[in-house]
Amino acid sequence: MQLIDTHCHLDADAFAVNRAAVYEAAQASGVKEIWVPAVEVRNFHMVKICCAQFGACRPAYGIHPIYSRTAGDNDIAVLQRWLEAERPFALGEIGLDGYVPGLDWERQTKLFQAQLALARDIGLPVLLHLRRAIDPALHGLRNIYGKNSAGDCAGGVAHAFNGSQAQAEALIGMGFKLGFGGAATFSGSTRIRSLLANLPLDAIVLETDAPDMPPAWLHGERNSPTQLPRIAEELAKVRGLTTGEFAAATTANARMLLKQEQHAGRDRV
Repeated sequence: MQLIDTHCHLDADAFAVNRAAVYEAAQASGVKEIWVPAVEVRNFHMVKICCAQFGACRPAYGIHPIYSRTAGDNDIAVLQRWLEAERPFALGEIGLDGYVPGLDWERQTKLFQAQLALARDIGLPVLLHLRRAIDPALHGLRNIYGKNSAGDCAGGVAHAFNGSQAQAEALIGMGFKLGFGGAATFSGSTRIRSLLANLPLDAIVLETDAPDMPPAWLHGERNSPTQLPRIAEELAKVRGLTTGEFAAATTANARMLLKQEQHAGRDRV
């Protein structure tokens, strides 16, 4: 079984005490690739170092909406230089957050739009943060890519998807995969589990969001990419599939995004 964790903050301070051991355990358990998105300009270097040290990690660079309150006026220019120099597989983690109190909505919206424009111009997929903000994010995507976005948008992953069927279909229509992880392991998460059960299988990818978003059995403890095989096992049951079948499908879906980015990259050369 080979799995891809499409969203894991392995660079986070929470892993400082045993980062290498966590990575090695994840590899041994079948997690063969880990996507590590940045959250602010100040952690770009740590993401780069982490992914250079651990060969199965892929870096993405972007500015998370929560960090819009500390982002500087020059951060978009810095991000553009990093994208051009490092040529990561994706831009992220970017998006909108309607949950955390005190965020300036106008500021985070402008930051989101500016980063989407970079992704469009370079041809990169995006890793989207959409917490309680899916409709505004869809509006932003359409604003940058146009109403008929499928041909112009490189897609990406709607991380920790928790929306409606209609919202899911809108994102899928733009070329996005939908990320599912620990939240869907809770038996009480009936709406997410119903959505997971009924979405097209080729639209689903797996993630941990480690060290955050722990699955039901961790009881608020630090999450880890080593949990992905068990998460896959639990979510496979929701789909009525074997773990192997579900793992193979979600891994193929993630790899499809990488193939799309590689094709776009050739077009840019």
